[in-house]
Amino acid sequence: MASELRTPLTQSTGSSFLKACFNTTNAFLGIGLLTVPYALSSGGWLSLLLFFLVAAMAFSTGLLLKTCLDADPSIRNYLDISERALGKKGRLIVSIIMNSELYLVAIGLLILEGDNLHKLFPKFLIRLGTLTIPGMQSFVIIAALVILPSMLLTDLGVLSYVSATGVFSCLIILASVVCVGAINGVGFSAKGKLLNVGGIPTAVSLYIVCFAGHPVVPSVYTSMQDPYQFSKVLLSGFTVTTITYLSMAIVGYLMYGDTVESQITLNLPTGKASAEVAIYTTLLIPITRYALMLTPVANGIESGLPENYKNWRPIKILIRMALLLSTVVLACVFPHFESLMAIVGSIFVVLASFLLPCLFYLKISDSYNQSWSYKTICITGIIIFGTVAGIFGTWFSIAQLVDGS
Repeated sequence: MASELRTPLTQSTGSSFLKACFNTTNAFLGIGLLTVPYALSSGGWLSLLLFFLVAAMAFSTGLLLKTCLDADPSIRNYLDISERALGKKGRLIVSIIMNSELYLVAIGLLILEGDNLHKLFPKFLIRLGTLTIPGMQSFVIIAALVILPSMLLTDLGVLSYVSATGVFSCLIILASVVCVGAINGVGFSAKGKLLNVGGIPTAVSLYIVCFAGHPVVPSVYTSMQDPYQFSKVLLSGFTVTTITYLSMAIVGYLMYGDTVESQITLNLPTGKASAEVAIYTTLLIPITRYALMLTPVANGIESGLPENYKNWRPIKILIRMALLLSTVVLACVFPHFESLMAIVGSIFVVLASFLLPCLFYLKISDSYNQSWSYKTICITGIIIFGTVAGIFGTWFSIAQLVDGS
């Protein structure tokens, strides 16, 4: 989701166990909730086995990051781990990977907003003389104009706390979708397919997107009053996240079967209170998260400027406006939410949440010089799985994106 809920919250030192659990859950529970029924329809019921496998691997790599943090008290965040393991050049490469993911997620947020607004107002479009802008693209532009003021801010501390509503937003959406099935005549009678081999790469890529919060893990760990409880915090966060995603996947697939859309909200009937609660809650996500996604990207670009320009506000505004405009253009030209999220999962989340944590651990612990052990075998398995999933997922996602455009 990667999601837009992946940006670290503004932390105060000495977080309690419950607050750490909340922050961990918030990091992993994102807009993947909207796509997980489509992921299940792509792969069929048996693909849920791969969902559990992805969840188990993501939990394991989270523990690997904890081990890396324990190895050096000076490490405070994900980029610090990358520098400790791979040096300054490695830190730069990892920073580019993370910022690229945030940039693509920002595009996804605009597509999300445009799709759901177009569902509510299907006849809306913009006419400028002889130029007619279709409804979905029109709403992308309108959403960008609403987001524009937040892009002018350089201190997003307040918005960081607003983003903490992510957990509650996801739970509201899930409850609303269940109500649509239970009381609005949709029901839960769709059978679906047992297995769709051709859709497995897409399904796995979208399942991987659901567990894209690893760059936040070190920030949660270092903010805790009692870091020794972090393993329990991570387990609690993953349990809540996995159950929530699983519930939405099963409910959505039982409601709509193979006709489920890339975003479950696009299937919901308009005019029903419970459906509109889900849709309007979804509409709040891009408005409150977009600036948080792109601010680290803008800061990364600014850090590469000459010293004379780094703190010049007109340059900062120009960079942010260029980022906003470019994401609007790409969202209008390639309005395929499911393909974009699959690309995010198969390339960037595979790297940040599966492959890199394994590499960090092996480098920092020098395990690659030691004899084979149970942990080393498991890490090797994660690396192989992530590599295969990344290659096939990227190939199928880009093919779908090209065909769809």
